[in-house]
Amino acid sequence: NTNYFIETEKGKFILTLYEKRVEEKDLPFFIGLMKNLFNENFPSPEPIINKNGNYISEVLGKKAAVVSFLEGKAKKILNPMDCYNVGIGTAKMHMITKNLPGKRINKLSINSWKNIYNRVKNDCSKIHPNLGDVIEKNLIEIEKNWPKNLPSGIIHADLFPDNIFFKNNELSGIIDFYFSCNDFYAFEIAVCLNALCFEGEKENLSFNVTKAKKFIDGYSSIRNLNEDEKNSLKILCQGAAIRFLLTRVFDYLNLIEGALVKIKDPVEYLKRLEFHNSVQNYQDYFF
Repeated sequence: NTNYFIETEKGKFILTLYEKRVEEKDLPFFIGLMKNLFNENFPSPEPIINKNGNYISEVLGKKAAVVSFLEGKAKKILNPMDCYNVGIGTAKMHMITKNLPGKRINKLSINSWKNIYNRVKNDCSKIHPNLGDVIEKNLIEIEKNWPKNLPSGIIHADLFPDNIFFKNNELSGIIDFYFSCNDFYAFEIAVCLNALCFEGEKENLSFNVTKAKKFIDGYSSIRNLNEDEKNSLKILCQGAAIRFLLTRVFDYLNLIEGALVKIKDPVEYLKRLEFHNSVQNYQDYFF
């Protein structure tokens, strides 16, 4: 999407123009989710209604929306206490969304990964010589062991540091709900462990167990994980790593001319995948 910061006499706002990857039929789900979270005092943007009584407008032939501006800043690297606070926030979000009526399938779930891989497999070697073989081998294992019946509901599905705001070292906002969907709550946790708990340069990327434990401690203070969720964590973390590896590979190989986006390095997720493959069970993530 394309985002603009707007400052008016009535306050600060963000104008979002929805680009090619956002489907128009999904917009009521995203806007409704933000509105419901805001109404429950969750630190998410408030969608602003336009003069015609709608949340979705049109600007230069593109669908658009205005939401409130959240104070605070994203941190490039979170410390353990930040991870604890994000864990609390994530669990609170899950407790709110379990009662919401909206539904949207995860279009980047396990059902999509083989299709994405088939579109890039012939060019994977341009990024890393063994990339195709690694992805193929992991896809087989993940599909074979993917869990079936874990607690689920609406998740954010993209909780990376740039979507999490802090002010005075307190969690002040979560933004960018445009990947939100229905999926396992534990898959959200797996995404967070991948996104928040690795550090260092890609050649020497390491997993910070303290951050992971703090995140889980924070999450568990609001919502307890059951044994099935804990036992599925390794495969869910492998899956989350594959999901972001594949979409990064796709973007790397299919850069849209003129797009003002920074292409993220897929190899970072190859390193994460290597770590998850070495894990024996969920306790390796926290102790």
